[in-house]
This record gives sequence, C-alpha cells and structure tokens, in this order.
Amino acid sequence: MARYTCSFVVSVPIDNLQALLIELLQDCGLDVHYYTPDYIMAREIPGNVSFPKLVTVEVLIDKSAATETETRMSIVIKNEELPLQLNNHCRQVFDFVRQAIEHSRHWHLIESISG
Repeated sequence: MARYTCSFVVSVPIDNLQALLIELLQDCGLDVHYYTPDYIMAREIPGNVSFPKLVTVEVLIDKSAATETETRMSIVIKNEELPLQLNNHCRQVFDFVRQAIEHSRHWHLIESISG
C-alpha cells in the first residue's frame, strides 16, 4: 500500500479553510465523499486508472492549535498499489495535491513538511 504524508501551516481564517480545501481538492480532480469541521476525505474518480491505483486523500485540520492567523493541517494520500516504483501513481497525485496546496492563492503558506 502506497502512503504519503505532508503537514502544512497556512495563514487563513479557520472558518474559511474547509470550504477552500474542498474547492482545491475538486479542482485537483478529486470527489469529496465526506467532511466534518476538522476532516475531509476525497477520492479519485474511477475511470482513468485501475481500482487498486485509485487514490484516497484525507485532510486533517488541527482546530485545537489554530489561531486567527495560522492553521495547521495534515494530508495523507494513499492507495492499494504497492510502491514498487519511486514515481508511482499515488506519488504523482501526492505531488500534484501538495503543489496545489503550496501554490494556492487563497492562503499564505507558512510551513510545509513532507514525510
């Protein structure tokens, strides 16, 4: 199972973050299946890759440490594909979503940590 994670600190009002993230994930070609005030789950739309390669994206928003100017969030991107190659489908989607978050015009990126 391929799994990639990244944490971000962004400067955006906490009340706006969830809607902005849902819009960003949809712009990345993902279908948002479930969300709560501090969690979003989106999936890749079937049709372009085989089912084991379909990617799931989970976004966790740390509301407990949020301030008026900074919010920390973490993303986990995973699928059932074995990561036998460095540049696998899951990694490509991870890089695409990470770059979309880092370059979004809706907030100022303060910190980005990939793991």
